[in-house]
Amino acid sequence: MDKLELQKTANEVRKGIVTAVHSAKAGHPGGSLSAADIFTYLYFEEMNIDPKDPKKPDRDRFVLSKGHTAPGLYSVLAQRGYFPVEDLKTLRQLGSYLQGHPDMKHIPGVDMSSGSLGQGVSAAVGMALSAKLSNEDYRVYTLLGDGEIEEGQVWEAAMFAGHRKLDNLVVIVDNNNLQIDGAISDVCSPYPIDEKFKAFNFHVINVDAHDFDALKAAFDEARATKGMPTAIIAKSTKGKGVSFMENNVSWHGTAPNDEQYAVAMADLEKVGEALCQK
Repeated sequence: MDKLELQKTANEVRKGIVTAVHSAKAGHPGGSLSAADIFTYLYFEEMNIDPKDPKKPDRDRFVLSKGHTAPGLYSVLAQRGYFPVEDLKTLRQLGSYLQGHPDMKHIPGVDMSSGSLGQGVSAAVGMALSAKLSNEDYRVYTLLGDGEIEEGQVWEAAMFAGHRKLDNLVVIVDNNNLQIDGAISDVCSPYPIDEKFKAFNFHVINVDAHDFDALKAAFDEARATKGMPTAIIAKSTKGKGVSFMENNVSWHGTAPNDEQYAVAMADLEKVGEALCQK
């Protein structure tokens, strides 16, 4: 898929995010939108996966460590063909398999249930170690929030991954600088994030989370790195693509009302139209 197709797909993923959260009248749009390009690159370019065979043994694994951004993961899974896009409208509703956090028992394509912050990366590290012990060549990817990395468990997992030289592991930090209570630099600054991962024996790449050429270069570099895990620090914009949500902390965990939903979808339609004219 070329860059333009990836951009179009990511825009559809963003529409799915906004639609799901609006339908649920609850959820986390801000961090889902900031990670939409990362989700899109992983599922449409980077990972060895097959929607027709979600449990194939040699598939690459993905763990959404920042589990509250499930709308982003669900939207990309739907776009990739794991389940119908229409089902996004059932998010968080009674009887729906699309729960508020990913559930590996009921959602095709979900490799790990996640929710409590800090825990997903530990599960991903375990998967990467398992591959090494079994001499299997699948790769493991995990997405963390920059607020999430204030959790101590993240650094325990990083210490272990670096010590065991898990070069089949890629830790991605969605660095939008906003968490539920405000700017991460004000709440409990984890900066400099890159230097911290380097100290735990990670190969570190800083990247623009919304530039597909840069994402390709970063993931290619990660794949070529041997003898150590990779951390990709992805600088992003919270609420990316929706005018009134961008860089606005109040949209961390708020659903748009009908009027706001119309504005958000109009914003994304304009982006889509502009891409179609390229």
